[in-house]
Amino acid sequence: MYDELFSQEEKAQYSRHFLVKGFGVEGQACLKAGSVLVVGAGGLGCPALMYLAAAGVGRIGIVEDDTVEISNLHRQLLFAANDIGVAKGEVARQKLLGNNPYIDIKHFNDRVDEHNVMDFVQRYDVILDATDNFATKYLLNDACYLSGKPLIYASISQFEGQIAVFNVVDAGGRRSTNLRDIFPEPPPVGLSGNCGEAGVLGVLPGIIGSLQALQAIKILTGLGESFANRLTLFDALSLQMRNITMRHRSSNPLSGEQPSIFQPQIAKARCGLAISEKYSISPRALEQRLQLGGPLQLIDVRDQYEHSETSLGGLNIPLSELSLHLPQSLEGIDTVVYCKTGVRSVKALYVIKAIVGEGRCRSLAGGLDAYVAAGCQERLNSAGGTR
Repeated sequence: MYDELFSQEEKAQYSRHFLVKGFGVEGQACLKAGSVLVVGAGGLGCPALMYLAAAGVGRIGIVEDDTVEISNLHRQLLFAANDIGVAKGEVARQKLLGNNPYIDIKHFNDRVDEHNVMDFVQRYDVILDATDNFATKYLLNDACYLSGKPLIYASISQFEGQIAVFNVVDAGGRRSTNLRDIFPEPPPVGLSGNCGEAGVLGVLPGIIGSLQALQAIKILTGLGESFANRLTLFDALSLQMRNITMRHRSSNPLSGEQPSIFQPQIAKARCGLAISEKYSISPRALEQRLQLGGPLQLIDVRDQYEHSETSLGGLNIPLSELSLHLPQSLEGIDTVVYCKTGVRSVKALYVIKAIVGEGRCRSLAGGLDAYVAAGCQERLNSAGGTR
């Protein structure tokens, strides 16, 4: 069987894989028989594609309609200066085949939308989300759930990245969590920017994209521990990785108790960061709650220098560090998150909800500025400079 499956050239190409105990010829055969669709050939897509192709995945699809720009070169290592202006997907295809000519790679010079996503997803065994916008991420998530295909999700921004594997079937036949178990709908516009808006450290997508390739290889070969039902957060500056357990959300509009999504549609993000009254608290209401006393956790998500100048006390966890340092003990505890104007605290609320669930967490409406404007500055002044 070994001689029939692989040519002499392939045996030489994959010789080090054949030596790995527990992987060997059987694992390589699974890769050769498998297929992966990579949506996006940018920061995440480039490293993922490089390792999937080199590893010997038999059939790879690349969906990418963009061209190479000079700003891509610091992180998208499949491309060089002389590729600027050329279609990314075709450049990637040619360079990947230069590394491994024994596999089949197709480039689709297209953009995934509600009309073609099911066709793309149904052609491949595993789908890898290397996109940089929430609309496409939700579209892929929904199509993969409806098609019964595992989805390897990731996102990156500045110094931080996250990765998860969605829609994996366990031994009992139950599918794992999906993106809508974290957020039922896309976060509001402004919650997080893509690399073009917020920037990204060039090496970060190389790390996260390589982890995506690893998860695809594990799924195709059946090796290793399942990565389902958890979200991994990575901080490039501290080299900390934190695994967050994900739970099925009964209100998930895709896979919950009363589903309302039966075909992929473009999920439109809300235009602002406004939140319902259930998740906000007015300055006067907070002041009354503080006067009454009782268990209440305050979290200031401003930077440390801001907190040291004036605050309401409580924990100080800057928004940029929240995903890594948020206490798991917050679940079930009345919590108020605050900042200067209320914008960062609303963003923080989405992070907290993703980690500890719905809970009893609210954002101080209008932030400390509104707190002062409401005439509640006495408590604020007494805390200033003391914490």
